[in-house]
Amino acid sequence: MTNEWRRIIAALANPDRRAVWAATVLDSSADLSDVKRAKAVTALRDAGLLDQEGNAVTAVFNELLAIEPEVRREGIDRFIRNGRIEQYPAKPSLRHELLEWVAGALPAGQRMTERELGDRLALVADDVVTLRRYLVDAETLMRTPDGAVYEVRQR
Repeated sequence: MTNEWRRIIAALANPDRRAVWAATVLDSSADLSDVKRAKAVTALRDAGLLDQEGNAVTAVFNELLAIEPEVRREGIDRFIRNGRIEQYPAKPSLRHELLEWVAGALPAGQRMTERELGDRLALVADDVVTLRRYLVDAETLMRTPDGAVYEVRQR
């Protein structure tokens, strides 16, 4: 039902269907007081369906239809936008899956300095320090005791 509105907008984008719908609504509606009519006009104007002169604006239907439908994202995709981590999952299993996704983009078995690792993690996250900490805590990333060298655990 996420994109059900598209069916309605598509029907109203057609002038013949819109005319039939409007006639049906007008035939079955009661007369409105001036106050109620003014409020309705203001609401329709605010919604972009009427211009300042009170004329119908129909381009809005095609503009809405041109918008890409919302796609329901699942799994770790809910936390990634444009290849970057937008937020971290609270659920441990999803967080682990997200960290595995990050580790999969790093060279397994290759030793890296903190700076080299930071440069790579910056490609997928704004907060490199937090991501690095999560990777170490999950034992996806191993580090030397002094924290100078990091290595992705073999998968």
